[in-house]
Amino acid sequence: MTDTTTPATAEKVRKRIVSLDQFRGYTVAGMFLVNYMGFFVVCPVVLKHHNTYCSYADTIMPHFLFAVGFAYRLTFGGRVQTAGAVSAYARVVRRLLGLVLVSLIIYRVSPVAKTWEELQSLGVWGAIADPLKRNWFQTLMHIAVTSLWITPVIRARAAVRIGFMILSAAAHVILSYYFYFTWVNSPPNGIDGGPLGFLTWTIPAIIGTLACDWVVAAEGLPRVKPVLFWSCVLMLLGWGISCGTRFYDVPASEQPATEKLAVHPVIPDKSQFEAKQGEPLSAYLAEPPFVKPPEQDQRQWNYWMMSQRAGTLSYLVFSAGLSLFVYLLFHLACDRGNLQIPLFRTLGTNALVAYILHDLVGEAVKPFTTRDAAAWYAWGSFALFFWITWLIVRHLEKNKIHLRL
Repeated sequence: MTDTTTPATAEKVRKRIVSLDQFRGYTVAGMFLVNYMGFFVVCPVVLKHHNTYCSYADTIMPHFLFAVGFAYRLTFGGRVQTAGAVSAYARVVRRLLGLVLVSLIIYRVSPVAKTWEELQSLGVWGAIADPLKRNWFQTLMHIAVTSLWITPVIRARAAVRIGFMILSAAAHVILSYYFYFTWVNSPPNGIDGGPLGFLTWTIPAIIGTLACDWVVAAEGLPRVKPVLFWSCVLMLLGWGISCGTRFYDVPASEQPATEKLAVHPVIPDKSQFEAKQGEPLSAYLAEPPFVKPPEQDQRQWNYWMMSQRAGTLSYLVFSAGLSLFVYLLFHLACDRGNLQIPLFRTLGTNALVAYILHDLVGEAVKPFTTRDAAAWYAWGSFALFFWITWLIVRHLEKNKIHLRL
């Protein structure tokens, strides 16, 4: 494996990249918005999470993984240069395992048994099976596990990282074919891709490492056109992959479908291919991202739709391209245009604290609201929630208190 970190790169690592902090801060602010407002009936559909297509809410978590990959690539090479490879790898593994522990604590689980006898009868696997599938594997856990997964290639040249990303994605498709897609969409439903979601969360993380190379390794200002080109290619590729969902349209004569999940969710059977023969090109094109597809009685759930719950390939490829494009905008505005939004700086430089606090503050504010609250009340409570969370994070920033794992 080739270490592409140079002494010049290690020197640049010591300087914060403003665009990365701003991008991360924007992502945290977006998380506040969708996680809080998604509770209310009046919340716009695009701000809610969905299982069958990509909404604005579904773009937030890929941004986090993109930023994680970027920062991991940025800092780890410098750490190897200063502390040595063995010490650097040992340290990062300890820190990521620490993040796993933090995740287990933050993502609380309801009591799995009411009595000691019931708990004994469940056994170890019976007690942890449901939390492992749904409760524990949320954002922080996915960040930790995905980072551990890409650690062997984090210092490798671009071709190795891209190959690793493709192999990880292929493994996800294969496992989904054999059991995983149906399993993660069966009660209790998985969340954010479930325990094997790291295989496709690797996509935005690796794209983030490539963006880091583009920014840090360039002499002077990096070229914009290649990044713009590849961001568009990834977004189009993700949408193109999602067109496979059209093979799961239910013929009008068979509507409504009796089952939500397709029997063959990854590879359509012969009859599904035959049903599409002779149809116009438009019958093969999926709805673009952010546009709601037909309901499950008209199109059965399948692997090719953009689904955050299942961590599908189309969703993560499209989202990785979008993350690259959004980061490019921040690079142009911040690294070249000297723009720095104080709110994004505060949230972006202390993202872990902001993440932990936003749940606690939300739990303190939401008891005084209702799901069917009027729009003015819902948005007003959001403003209060946002202000309290920002106030605490800003206070920590003023006192130079940062929590990093």
